[in-house]
Amino acid sequence: MTNSLIHILLALIMPPLLLGVIAKTKAAFAGRLGAPFLQPYYDILRLLRKGSVFSTTTTWIFRAGPIVGLATTLVASLLVPFGAHPAPISFQGDMILYAYLFALGRFFTMAAALDTGSSFEGMGTAREATYSCLAEPTLFFALITLSRLSGSYSLTGMLSGLDQRLWLNAGAAMLLLIGGMFIVLLAENCRIPFDDPTTHLELTMIHEVMVLDHSGPAFGLILYGAALKLFVLGAFFMHLALPFTSANPLADWGIFVVSMLLLAVAIGVVESVMARLRLVRVPQLLVAATILAAFSTLLVIR
Repeated sequence: MTNSLIHILLALIMPPLLLGVIAKTKAAFAGRLGAPFLQPYYDILRLLRKGSVFSTTTTWIFRAGPIVGLATTLVASLLVPFGAHPAPISFQGDMILYAYLFALGRFFTMAAALDTGSSFEGMGTAREATYSCLAEPTLFFALITLSRLSGSYSLTGMLSGLDQRLWLNAGAAMLLLIGGMFIVLLAENCRIPFDDPTTHLELTMIHEVMVLDHSGPAFGLILYGAALKLFVLGAFFMHLALPFTSANPLADWGIFVVSMLLLAVAIGVVESVMARLRLVRVPQLLVAATILAAFSTLLVIR
């Protein structure tokens, strides 16, 4: 019970901190002081205190988009184990639910964007749909690989059992898998080099263009949902990259928190040293991620 409460508290409180660490890392690379670590919390609270403005041309789908997007991500956060501790909800086959919860949230976000009737937001929706289709095979190859290695069809069974011995037995497969999943992590969360959550340039926007008409509490929910998605997918990735555990439950929670902060620093470093890719290059990199994950699967089932 205690571990489940800590799991839920971390999922609710910690995600915006990752955005603060990423922004602080980028500021350090640019030689600036940067905004405080807690700035994303201030931004979300400020938006939640504002009033809502909805266009008369939109329907209930526009209002449901941010709510469904956040709700599906919250449920997904209950399926992924954090650190060495099992997830609050676990059953055989939950990996399929985990994958399609994000798909459901994305569907409502795209439907809300199309509901505005704006061709600009339609452009972003088309890009989001295309790139998500290219990223999805990588995730499923990763799930197949982990299922083969662990003998489980549950995320808790797959991820909680990972340790240093796995790298000794299947190091090459894990290395390929990490490469593919890190690419998908950046693409799914609209980070550089795929997208820039701080940009408003028309020709390069993907996710941001779909939420331009949202404001006030709805936009606050979108920002918090994006941070939570980064947190949940990051927790999945860190199980693969740093499968370190100890015999002490409290120490395991500390390892998990530190590993998530290290992931945020790594993303900040990537965004500081790389430029955003041309749109025509994005599909090529996502296909490369799929190939890496596919080879990883081949190595473990041969």
